[in-house]
Amino acid sequence: MSTRENGKGNGAEAHDWGSPRSAKRFSSLRELSVTYEGHSEVIATRPPDISTRGMFINTTKTFPEGAVLNVRFRLAISGHEVRSRAEVRYCLPGVGVGVEFIDIAREHVRAIEKEIEVRNESAKK
Repeated sequence: MSTRENGKGNGAEAHDWGSPRSAKRFSSLRELSVTYEGHSEVIATRPPDISTRGMFINTTKTFPEGAVLNVRFRLAISGHEVRSRAEVRYCLPGVGVGVEFIDIAREHVRAIEKEIEVRNESAKK
């Protein structure tokens, strides 16, 4: 799989998708909204598994690899709203899609990192 530069022009770093589980993840978000670029329908979803690199979105909708989605969600603990474009990397029909964030602002990446740290500290207690 190729490496793609995320957030070109806004300081985000490129990610190697050859190691899909190298980033820490969590699954508690509020107000997740997903739309397929070029389409007007909002995609029905369930809470996703998220990292700073991307997310797995539970949905029965099928998307081709390479499809670009617009995602918007609010982090559960901080309330920080994240908006990003995301490219479909794989699809499990009837289960969901794994997406890589593209054009994500550095401030959103930092907010996700902080949310993961807070969740991990809470889980240790």
